[in-house]
Amino acid sequence: MKHVPDATADRRFESDNTVDRVGVDGLLSELDEYAVEQALQLKEKSEDPASTTVTALCVGPEKAVDAVRKALQMGCDQGIHVSDEAVAGSDYIATSLVLAKAVEKAGEETPVDLVMCGMASTDASGSVVPAMLAERMGLPQVTLASVVETQGDQVRVKRDGDTSTEVIGATMPLVLSVTDQTGEARYPSFKGIMAAKKKPMQTWSLADIGVDPSLVGLSVAWSEVDETTERPPRSQGEIVKDEDGSGAPALAGFLASKKFI
Repeated sequence: MKHVPDATADRRFESDNTVDRVGVDGLLSELDEYAVEQALQLKEKSEDPASTTVTALCVGPEKAVDAVRKALQMGCDQGIHVSDEAVAGSDYIATSLVLAKAVEKAGEETPVDLVMCGMASTDASGSVVPAMLAERMGLPQVTLASVVETQGDQVRVKRDGDTSTEVIGATMPLVLSVTDQTGEARYPSFKGIMAAKKKPMQTWSLADIGVDPSLVGLSVAWSEVDETTERPPRSQGEIVKDEDGSGAPALAGFLASKKFI
């Protein structure tokens, strides 16, 4: 999961042209909420829900722990927050490395069967991290699923394209990303909010997961933002009045001048 700046807030950039993730309000990426929902549904529909553990994993600054708490309130069993100053400014490649190492550490005692991801983050919208994560972990990937069904270790998904719908089958363990067409994510209930306070939460550094700080961060990113420009204020629109019956010709003339008609 990813902790992203609130799209309705005043988003800003740091002096190095990276997104300010500390001085702005943030929240769990909406597209990742669908992944949390599908993970919880798979647990609820399994033959033995009590033996299934859903772990919420997030990489980000100190405030990103709020995203993990949201997932715990929704129903996840435990949370992991990877937080290290060296991660700041990391690109997709470095992010996938940190995630892969964190998942591997999380599965040391009990192997991980399924890594569930959202289709993209609502800030960068890259949609490439699930594929990179699968490659690093040596697992098959099934991406952009709109419907997910499981039976034992078998996974069956539907992927909607522009002209057709694919039905794909795979065997766990695997990496799976889901779209916002899988169904609405649940809201945390009061009971869930209270229960989340007692659920285990771990905070790991790069050292804890065995990642060299020199492999992550802005200094080794394969791409960077050279310049940012504030969006200009929205100009006032032109009002067409119809006080004397001339409104229709005036509107048509305006649309024609803009080559809309």
